[in-house]
Amino acid sequence: MKSSSGPRASKVRKTTTSDSKGQSSDSRNSASQKELMSLTHKACLIARDATFNLRDLLTTSSRMAFLAIRDCEKELDQIERQIDERLPGAITRVNEARARQLLACLKSITDLERIGDLVMGVANRLHGKHQDDVPTSDVRHLVQMSVILHDMLEDVYRGFVGLDLERARKVLRIDSDLDHICHGLFQKHLSEHKGERDASSFEVLLMAQALERAGDHTKNLAEELYALIEGHTRRHPPKRTAIQ
Repeated sequence: MKSSSGPRASKVRKTTTSDSKGQSSDSRNSASQKELMSLTHKACLIARDATFNLRDLLTTSSRMAFLAIRDCEKELDQIERQIDERLPGAITRVNEARARQLLACLKSITDLERIGDLVMGVANRLHGKHQDDVPTSDVRHLVQMSVILHDMLEDVYRGFVGLDLERARKVLRIDSDLDHICHGLFQKHLSEHKGERDASSFEVLLMAQALERAGDHTKNLAEELYALIEGHTRRHPPKRTAIQ
């Protein structure tokens, strides 16, 4: 029996059409996920900008600030619709880790859209008023709340972009400052106007309450960021395995 002469040919795996289609599909899925994450990051910045313009509206009664807040609210609505429409299809084509990120997008845009609505509600109450219509001390407290809210949203944005756990923890700590200011305003106005119906006081309290609720939604964002990084919520830590 003769042995075969010459070097043995190595087998080369050819890329099949199905392989190419799979790679193309993976590439599209990855691009879609990145676009949805990018939209969420953009929404964080838009909500942050709304609070910045609210501070301007509180201090100067600027019509430009009011229009800017209105534009922010509309943009947040549009982004929420885009994510709602695109996410169901995208989430069925990714692994568990990416699915968690997409779910974080869905939960986050819901809170960000509500923040936009609440800030717009405060802007509507201020629109058309003169600076003297709201007492200076109340304006100061409302400005403080808008500044805190702005900083919280900045930290949420930075946290999501860099997956920074400390940013999430910072937002969770700062939220109590908003609660403190809001409760202080309620105590002040309820004690000063006990038994009276004062429309201006009622307006101030509604604005303070709206900003406090916006803070609660921002806290939800920080909780979602925490869960995305740690793989579990703060309220539901992983179960410890008993030592044998």
